[in-house]
Amino acid sequence: MEITPAIPQGRQVIDSYGPGRFRISSVTYAGSVLVFPERTQAWPVTTMAGLALDSLSDVLAAEPPVEILLIGCGPRLVPIPGTLKNALRARGIGSDAMDTGAACRTFNILLSESRRVAAALIAL
Repeated sequence: MEITPAIPQGRQVIDSYGPGRFRISSVTYAGSVLVFPERTQAWPVTTMAGLALDSLSDVLAAEPPVEILLIGCGPRLVPIPGTLKNALRARGIGSDAMDTGAACRTFNILLSESRRVAAALIAL
């Protein structure tokens, strides 16, 4: 029985992650990344303390708009500050924090459901 979610062609799939790196659609990225359904880019945030609304400007400007933002906090869950969560919600973006591994897996599942999802992943 096949249990791997079917990902639409041309979408970014998180293949793997490890210390200081991600492999996304067969391309290796060093450090933290922002992952959108159609592209991946470097992201300068290295800890949850560096997370702020301005560090998510590319998420806010995405077209089509992001409806769900997954925040991979690193090796363990750190809650999203309430003011940031409220600011994202006011812009129509639901957000959820989880450890980076869980965020990678959840991104792939939501992507397979054709959801408008993005992931802000802090490297381990």
